[in-house]
Amino acid sequence: MNISIDRGFYAMKILDLFIVALMPVLKTLLVTAVGLLLAVDRIGLLGADARHHLNNIVFYVFTPALMVSNLSETITFDSLITLWFMPVNILLTFFIGSILAWLLIKVTRTPKHLHGLVIGCCSAGNLGNLLLIIVPAVCDETNSPFGDSSTCSTNGEAYASLSMAVGAIYIWSYVYMIMRVFANKRAEDIDTRDSTITITFSGEPSETFPGTCTEALLPSRDCPSSDDQSDQVELPRTKCVGKVKVSILNQIIECTKKLAGHINLKMVFAPSTIGVIVGFIIGIISPIQKLMIGDNAPLRVIISSASLLGEASIPSMTLIVGANLLKGLRRSEVGLLLIVGVIAVRYIVLPLLGVVIVKAAHSWGMVGSNSLYQFILMLQYALPPAMSVGTITQLFGAGESECSVIMLWTYVVASFSLTLWSTFYMWLVS
Repeated sequence: MNISIDRGFYAMKILDLFIVALMPVLKTLLVTAVGLLLAVDRIGLLGADARHHLNNIVFYVFTPALMVSNLSETITFDSLITLWFMPVNILLTFFIGSILAWLLIKVTRTPKHLHGLVIGCCSAGNLGNLLLIIVPAVCDETNSPFGDSSTCSTNGEAYASLSMAVGAIYIWSYVYMIMRVFANKRAEDIDTRDSTITITFSGEPSETFPGTCTEALLPSRDCPSSDDQSDQVELPRTKCVGKVKVSILNQIIECTKKLAGHINLKMVFAPSTIGVIVGFIIGIISPIQKLMIGDNAPLRVIISSASLLGEASIPSMTLIVGANLLKGLRRSEVGLLLIVGVIAVRYIVLPLLGVVIVKAAHSWGMVGSNSLYQFILMLQYALPPAMSVGTITQLFGAGESECSVIMLWTYVVASFSLTLWSTFYMWLVS
């Protein structure tokens, strides 16, 4: 009898958790459908130009405002010291996800111009809006394992806000740089194909021109002409079918120069990163916090206005993803194997590794015994790809349709995987 009661209790608890986890994902899918509808030719409210302008507003206005408002109200100096392991944990999700993405690219033989997109989807999780929705909803449940609902909601909002802030810094520095590198490679390949001529020598190839050579019509600043490099054996941008040995050291130097050239300090200190810094300053420095936070604060209207703008960030990004989906449904280079691979990385491999990492950190004393904190650290490994990946593809104009297709299927699967992993994580920490 007791066994049947226990089974019924756990079944109801799993059902409640399923509904809690399902609601935010369903909201995301519904808003995505609205974006898709607005991009249809008959309506045309979210065409290419409209998406570009809306994306810039999200990037420069809405997202920084969201960072400032959430962090200034929830993060203090003491909480920042206590939560020191969270930035390390998020960095591990990005690092491990990138390694798994590289393996996936090799297995599926993904086209080169989609490498950055795959790495972004596998490494960057939705560390912001989903946690801000899921955690308070879990805390409000009567059978929540995290104690008092008000205390749980307050702490959970602080954890989710810090997660969103740190994730934004990593996305707009690390992920942005990687996706920019591959977007530029694609542009260079297109420019090379469009600006080259082929010179074919009939008859027997001579010693000077062994076979066929292709050379750019207009030498670029990165590619000196043959006159400038007459004393060198290798001609950059001149490809000859022959036995020309290229120094490995020169290749390493060139790759290093290219990587350094792709590091954009302006994007490392992107508007969202500046918003994180401002939010930390307001929350950590007590005199400034008293001036701007609270019902009686003299400058509370500033944070209130920032909060109002920040609320538009998440739905705007979701609408853009939905609008890009229309192009992806018409024509996309994303194969079924690649989609399944991204889903496996994000919902099977990463969550399992997250359990091992968080439990090891707890046993080594790096993470306290707070069950809600451990739950969120584990949940960071089981989230779907970040919406900001779609924003980055929109900024570069490369891979928007493919990104939308990946987002669609990963968020559909997330409605089930998040529920299962949330239930499992709660059982582990309770």
